[in-house]
Amino acid sequence: MTDSTDLPYVHHMDVRFAPLELVDVPALVDACKDAWYNQTLCAVNDSVVRLGVMEGEYHWHRHESDDEFFFVLEGRFIVELEDQRFELEPGQGVVVPRGKLHRTAAPERSVVLMVETKDIVPTGS
Repeated sequence: MTDSTDLPYVHHMDVRFAPLELVDVPALVDACKDAWYNQTLCAVNDSVVRLGVMEGEYHWHRHESDDEFFFVLEGRFIVELEDQRFELEPGQGVVVPRGKLHRTAAPERSVVLMVETKDIVPTGS
């Protein structure tokens, strides 16, 4: 697998908002200056909701033990598997099942919510 220290992504795995704390996604998006940004917003039971502000391509990877849900708020977001390709627009989402080799890409600045287990390693396992 790819060494995550060599990748140009910014991942914040800390939970930013506690229960009953307002989550202001537009303010976070406006403040984002990174090309590929990932922030854990909140925990929900054994899962987390993460915000991605992305432009460009992510590397091929897989999560052996975890499913991953992507939901587009703004822009266009591509989820590519070895034998399938999903081009998502705002209001659309897809689940990538555990163990599936995949990569994502945002041909323009895009805003995506992700739901996954709290222990997932975003760069792959």
